[in-house]
Amino acid sequence: MDVIKIIGVGLIALIIIIIIKQYRPEFTIYVSIAAGVIILLLIANKLTAIINLLTSLANRTSINNEFLTLLIKITGIAILTEFASSICKDSGETAIASKVDIGGKVIIIALSIPIISSLLETILKILP
Repeated sequence: MDVIKIIGVGLIALIIIIIIKQYRPEFTIYVSIAAGVIILLLIANKLTAIINLLTSLANRTSINNEFLTLLIKITGIAILTEFASSICKDSGETAIASKVDIGGKVIIIALSIPIISSLLETILKILP
């Protein structure tokens, strides 16, 4: 099971961080980043399968492929922003973490504009 692997990587990284923190606290961020990258690699196959499923469903329906691409990009931005923000928080830089969060949210809103405008156009067509 992948969840056991993810939990294992997290717990091993936690134990290593606790041990390293006593002797060389400046190296704990590297362990945190490495654990995060390993976990992202473990879930990469699942993300690929989800994207393939959504693509095949979109091809069978009349959903615009541009919207699917935008949704996948938005999801990727959200995941990467959360990852970067968590690393910043782990290293004690909460101010930078909040800026990364805000930046990610602004980019997500900017990418969402075509979807929102299409939805509003559809609503206006339905209303008399």
